[in-house]
Amino acid sequence: MNINQMTRRQFNELPRREDWSKEVQCDCLIILPAQCDWLGVIRYHIKRLLARAFRLEPPRECEIGHLHDSGYRRMDFVAVKDGEPVCRLAGGSDMLHIEGIGGLGYRWLEKHGGCPPFLVPPAGWSIVCLPKSGLLRMFSRNDNMICGSALSSFQIYALPRKPIIEEET
Repeated sequence: MNINQMTRRQFNELPRREDWSKEVQCDCLIILPAQCDWLGVIRYHIKRLLARAFRLEPPRECEIGHLHDSGYRRMDFVAVKDGEPVCRLAGGSDMLHIEGIGGLGYRWLEKHGGCPPFLVPPAGWSIVCLPKSGLLRMFSRNDNMICGSALSSFQIYALPRKPIIEEET
């Protein structure tokens, strides 16, 4: 189904990637914020009231199902190829790092031998809001991206665009 015609529910029903530790290549991502866990919110407030009344340690906000340990809402991401959803990627992340943590680009350590690069070519990242679901679609002018492992922080990288005209040697 085309992502422009999908509802939020349809995005939530997509399967998760089979191996959370493998990188996934796609041409865009859909940002899927966690749905509010109202039952978790109610439980949290009851526990908080009981903790005050009985002088117990208060519950942590991360006990609410849609929140990460950091207190921010968790996000999932849907990989998309050619306008069709592939899979959900990282339901437990609270942060998205564009061009990796620190913004140094894909596999910068291998490319630059431990010394951070002085120049990471711009990828021209864009975000649009899907017409039906209202979810955010993120993409790079480079057309393709790599999505990292499903960890607490989720990293994405634009793949370098292949030159249209090969240089003559």
